[in-house]
Amino acid sequence: MVIGAGDLGEQTARRLLAFDAVPTMVARHAREGVHAVDELPELLPAADVVVLVIPMTDETRHMVDREFLSRMHDGALLVNAARGPVVVTDDLLAELESGRIQAALDVTDPEPLPSEHPLWGAPNLLLTPHVGGGVHSFPRRAYALVRGQVLRYAAGEPLINVVDGAY
Repeated sequence: MVIGAGDLGEQTARRLLAFDAVPTMVARHAREGVHAVDELPELLPAADVVVLVIPMTDETRHMVDREFLSRMHDGALLVNAARGPVVVTDDLLAELESGRIQAALDVTDPEPLPSEHPLWGAPNLLLTPHVGGGVHSFPRRAYALVRGQVLRYAAGEPLINVVDGAY
């Protein structure tokens, strides 16, 4: 299951298809091929892996709480590649320590994670330092995007990838 059906979610799903996975897409609102977030209680029990690639908003803050996690089946994996505060850390920590679920976190709450934080020693957890998506070609691609935006701006053209609202 991929929660977040914007560009990151679509790119994630595309990569999962290469491994014969059948991603269930979830977004704020339902549309063709995408479930609405209010369907999560019924969808979560069937998901082996739940990947979070959603923006940090008032709606998504602490979205993954005790109730959300309890709906995931035993042995399921939660992947947070979104923002740390999307997950209630203490609720996740309790589930990890029980051994019921697993997690891979590229982001945490708090961030940076203090050296004495219990997540460092949590079982069933893969923790990356918010660079899990870093790839060799990133700088070249980022510079090309910025250059294109500057050229659009200078020409009076509309910008692409505009983030608007509570993101």
